[in-house]
Amino acid sequence: MSPQTPGGFVSPKPQYTPGETPERHFSDDELVWTEDEKAQIETYRAQYPTNDGAVMKGLWLAQGKFGWLPPEVIRLVADTLEIPYAKVYGVATFYTMYFKEKKGQFVLDVCTCFSCQVCGGYDILHYLEDSLGVKAGMTTEDGLFTIQEAECLGACGSAPMLQVTNGPYVHNLTTEKVDKMISSLRNGETLPFESVTLPQDEDEMGGNRRSDTEAVTAYRTPPVSEHIH
Repeated sequence: MSPQTPGGFVSPKPQYTPGETPERHFSDDELVWTEDEKAQIETYRAQYPTNDGAVMKGLWLAQGKFGWLPPEVIRLVADTLEIPYAKVYGVATFYTMYFKEKKGQFVLDVCTCFSCQVCGGYDILHYLEDSLGVKAGMTTEDGLFTIQEAECLGACGSAPMLQVTNGPYVHNLTTEKVDKMISSLRNGETLPFESVTLPQDEDEMGGNRRSDTEAVTAYRTPPVSEHIH
């Protein structure tokens, strides 16, 4: 039965904000930090004058541990840092690099912001959708790949491009390069850190200026998109 107030009126069912009383995905036994993780969090705390400053690093550590950030994991971070849940929830839901839904092993963020869009961002997105058999925002049945649209990733000069699971950038995309990337990821191969040289690098410095790069791509004139949305 529904609870009644002293005056006899039936109390309405409580309305909760998103994320306040959701289905749980991790048990209390799972929601614990290792000693090393606790030490890392204390290092984060010490870097800022208040615990609020450690929110982003705390969420990043939690996402690496649990794979994504359902509300109970966000609450774990809030309780650990001793700050309100609402503050941590606000940060987690503002930034796209924090996953609020379970994703595939590889999250393919295809840039479809204006520069990439006019250079073929949607061409690459549609090619990935056709190749993997899922639409943007969906995950393949084998749990390997999630396709997403992304806003500017700051690599307009090597458009079209994408980012893999908040990590490596894949520049100057073509359908052939997409096929090679998918094959490499399926085979468990780590994508190399790829540096894109600028014309002044090639003309004045004899090529790439970095010493830590694993692959180098020379600058090229970006293509023109077939599809603009």
